[in-house]
Amino acid sequence: MSAPESLADLIEQVHIGQHGEEITDAVVSVGFLTQQGVRHASRNTSYRNHVLSLRVADAVGSCAVEPGQLTEDVVLDCVGNPVAELLRHPSTAVRVTALDAYLQSVRPHHQHAEEVVVGRGTSLQKSLHRAKLVVDLLPPVRRVLVIGVVNSLLYHLRERGTGYVACDYKGGQTEWGEPVHTDALSALADCDAVLTSGMVLSNGTFQPLLEQARATGKPLVFFAQTGSGILPRFLGAGVTAVSAEPYPFFWLDAGPSSLYRYPGEDAA
Repeated sequence: MSAPESLADLIEQVHIGQHGEEITDAVVSVGFLTQQGVRHASRNTSYRNHVLSLRVADAVGSCAVEPGQLTEDVVLDCVGNPVAELLRHPSTAVRVTALDAYLQSVRPHHQHAEEVVVGRGTSLQKSLHRAKLVVDLLPPVRRVLVIGVVNSLLYHLRERGTGYVACDYKGGQTEWGEPVHTDALSALADCDAVLTSGMVLSNGTFQPLLEQARATGKPLVFFAQTGSGILPRFLGAGVTAVSAEPYPFFWLDAGPSSLYRYPGEDAA
């Protein structure tokens, strides 16, 4: 089976049974929205996350969305519906979440990736630990384009002496007063690698990033709560490495939590 060319191509592969005949019987049994706000102790900035999650068999798929983007009715309409039907849903977030859940159900992370435990701790301790595990997937480079600003990731890049350009649709500033750019694609040329949230799957920037990585060979590394089961399917076909973090995420509990690393050959 050839690697998918795009997210739409992967969905078509799933529809015709190239990723398991289970697609004919796969149904969403549970759907929910998680709304989170955080401001770590000693940090000056706060942020929030809204995440759609759907359960298929023994797996939960997720997709981060903008606050207010999805209503409870959309979530409830997914419950009891076949995955094959939801892969044609008009909402990109629903399509991504259903695909994520299905792919995790047929190819569980624990059978194919390195499971790493983020230890018990405060919200800041867990954020920093998780960020280090993610940054370790990057090869040594001069400057990284970081899409989806997480200050703990920037902290570890600063500790390494690695330059970065911070990008997020929300704009604003980093914890260190640096401007956050809103146009990630315009910053690609001056960066040697990309470290990005899986949320690009739902906001329209995944395909340009993938094509740029294929054309230039620049490393493309994901930290994926959104689409953790989707992005490993592009490894070796534009994607260099993935930190896959399915629900429940590290920020939901003070206790230990797991993420699954699919490292590239040149990771530090």
